[in-house]
Amino acid sequence: MNTAWARGLARHRTGRLVAALAGIALAVALVASLGSFLTASKATMTQRAVRSVAVDWQVEVQPGADPNGMLSLVRRTPGIQTAVPVGFAHSSSFAAHVQGSTQTTGPGVVLGLPDDYQKLFPGEVRPLTGSTSGVLLAQQTASNLHVAPGDTVGIQLPGTGARQVRVAGVVDLPQADSLFQKVGAPSQTQPTAPPDNVVLLPAADFASLTGHDATGVTTQIHAARDAALPTDPAAAFTAVTGSAHHLEARASGGAIVGNNLGAALDSARQDALYAQILFLFLGVPGAVLAAALTASVAAAGGERRRQEQGLLRLRGLRPRRIASLSGLEAALVGVTGGLAGLGIAALTGRIAFGSASFGTSAGQWILWYVLAFVLGAAVAAGAVLVPALRDLRTVTVADTRRAERRTGSPWWMRYGLDFALLIGSWLVFRASSGNQYALVLAPEGVPSISVSYWAFLGPALLWLGAALLLWRLTLLALTHGRGVLTRLSRPFASHLAGTTAAVLSRRRRPLARSVVLLALAVSFAVSTAAFNATYKQQAEVDARLTNGADVTVTEPPGARTPPSAASALKVSGVHHVEPIQHRFAYVGSDLQDLYGVRPDTIASATSLQDAYFSGGSAATLMERLANRPDGLLVSAETVKDFQLAPGDMVNLRVQDARTKALRTVPFHYVGVAKEFPTAPKDSFFVANASYVAKATGSDAIGAFLLDTGGTHQKQVAARLRHQLGTGATVTDLTQTRGTVGTSLTSVDLAGLTRIELAFAVLLAAGAGGLVLALGLAERRRTFAIATVLGARPRQLRGMVLTEALLLTVGGLAGGALIGWALSEMLVKVLTGVFDPPPAGLSVPGAYLTLTASAAAVAVLAAALNGVRRAARPAVEELRDL
Repeated sequence: MNTAWARGLARHRTGRLVAALAGIALAVALVASLGSFLTASKATMTQRAVRSVAVDWQVEVQPGADPNGMLSLVRRTPGIQTAVPVGFAHSSSFAAHVQGSTQTTGPGVVLGLPDDYQKLFPGEVRPLTGSTSGVLLAQQTASNLHVAPGDTVGIQLPGTGARQVRVAGVVDLPQADSLFQKVGAPSQTQPTAPPDNVVLLPAADFASLTGHDATGVTTQIHAARDAALPTDPAAAFTAVTGSAHHLEARASGGAIVGNNLGAALDSARQDALYAQILFLFLGVPGAVLAAALTASVAAAGGERRRQEQGLLRLRGLRPRRIASLSGLEAALVGVTGGLAGLGIAALTGRIAFGSASFGTSAGQWILWYVLAFVLGAAVAAGAVLVPALRDLRTVTVADTRRAERRTGSPWWMRYGLDFALLIGSWLVFRASSGNQYALVLAPEGVPSISVSYWAFLGPALLWLGAALLLWRLTLLALTHGRGVLTRLSRPFASHLAGTTAAVLSRRRRPLARSVVLLALAVSFAVSTAAFNATYKQQAEVDARLTNGADVTVTEPPGARTPPSAASALKVSGVHHVEPIQHRFAYVGSDLQDLYGVRPDTIASATSLQDAYFSGGSAATLMERLANRPDGLLVSAETVKDFQLAPGDMVNLRVQDARTKALRTVPFHYVGVAKEFPTAPKDSFFVANASYVAKATGSDAIGAFLLDTGGTHQKQVAARLRHQLGTGATVTDLTQTRGTVGTSLTSVDLAGLTRIELAFAVLLAAGAGGLVLALGLAERRRTFAIATVLGARPRQLRGMVLTEALLLTVGGLAGGALIGWALSEMLVKVLTGVFDPPPAGLSVPGAYLTLTASAAAVAVLAAALNGVRRAARPAVEELRDL
């Protein structure tokens, strides 16, 4: 009998089975795809973190310990591929006599490197000009001394005479921050910047220079690891940190490990947690929607299912046997839909990422596929089997009808839950979007990090509350809006307008369910698309904020470059060159960066967003600064620390360019700058360049911001590097975009959202079309009876089109409103993903138009198919039923 029942379902209930299979397949495919992508992304984050580190460990030998013994200990440590000693000595000054003038620097650092150091650690030293071996100068040092390869530099160590060395080459130190770190010190006590003056010597020359005297000389052992790491950044961080602690324990106080690899993995594990959060925020609703779609498909055939159960009872089948047949249907839907979903997931991975496993390992890929398949089976059981078992417990059809007619509860009981959920969502949102709230918790010095998952409650409550409220409002409109429905359907149904309104009112629950399902699918598409577009926008803003403009030319500290030098930078492709001054100023005892800008033209080279400022728009504050020569924009931190009010006088101590002494210069506080191009993220000032030049006696420029129209940044930067040599640092936006982004950015959130956006379109189309099509199919008897009673095909078509119109308008409007609210909440709660936070949502109009069109086309197709079926001869239709 089971086989006959399955054949009957496949033959006579094909549409309902295919629709249920589609819902299960979407849920399984979405979970399998997103889960595999998440795992692969974590593995990619780990790999990128490992590749970003030039020296995995900097093991600093402590005073009194034997450097050779520590070197031997490090080399014997499991997982160490190579380890070499590096000497550090502090110089009181460097000097050079070039072209008749003598240049002298302040204190600097001398490094003693083994001959094969650059081969062992290629990311630590980047050659610029000259030889790659011998005495090498850092780019900044060569600029300060005005020297080039072949010139002689004097190295002055404390307590000794100057030692002359011949420069063989000029190099860049890309990871100077970690190279010159204070090993073992907490982050807040680390140097604010690496030393400007650095000389790299071969190990033999370094030993000769220091005279083998350990006084003032520090030895570090630079090590590279080759041990296999877990793919998850958190697990890799734990493994690397544990290994470093084990080495320190074996060293018995003789060495401290500067764990650069651990620091990179620490950042990556936080990004991995954010990726996991995004998976939950953006992926779970899609799976829930697919499950709801399956449940709606099953509910659309509820009346027919109850009729079938009644017939089976009349023929003598016991409830247990009927339940087993329902279980067979659920198993058929679950297994077939699950396998189809896995096939869709594999195809998605192959098309989007070139691999069915999304680039993850076989074990993890299989695990996610199995979990997704189990989820599909559970959804099938909940959508198909559970309603069937519930119907079996219904005593009579009359009981069911009486239960459906039971209304009359007070309005506050009907709407109380909806508003309670919405109010709860608002309260959670207010708490989780405060200034002191952190979604990812990573306490200083604590190896474990955690996520405040209760913030998920806000969007979840909003989703549920908005869906219930839309359900209530739709029922209310269909129950008490017959007059409006009649007028609305008159152009379509003509004389059957009243009948159409009555039918819509009687079928208000199935129609309201369809409206809510379509609205939730649309809201999922809107919130996902808006979040992705906003994220991409802010990633670009972060890169532009850090670099300053399309191309930035930074002059070395102490250079006296005049504004007129801008004309030499107008190479092919450059539209505008904007000079910007960079000074330092004391406010009280606090030393901060001071930037002198031209308020009237600064926006011509760089974008100034309103989110950068507080107390006014970017245009307003720039105008305020231009109208007051001594105006000063102050960072929010300084305003709070010094309790400033608009118009207050701020006395800054700046260095006079002529006397080199500090002089007090009065400014007036006119606004708050939270961010500014090329400025640090904490404390700084922005003032008029003309006033700063007059106050300091120098109009020297710190950087030039070049506008290239958003194109050809790499080519322009290359031309300028060739033209300027080592005299200035040239950075372009494409280069900065790859360095300032987190590993979450480098993995590219678009990979996650590409999957979700594609499924969102399918869900919207399914929610609009499948449910309507099945509902119309279940009402073929009604249409046949209406035909017998004299209804014309045009009038039947009008009835169907009226219902389709209500579904489309209600679903799209409700979905747009819910999606907008969800997007605002997601962006606000996930502030940690954005740097800087966005001033507003970015709306991807093309995608949203595609989603709305797909939903409308699916509804129209379902309606037209229903019209076609309604046109069949009534006698034939009634005979088939």
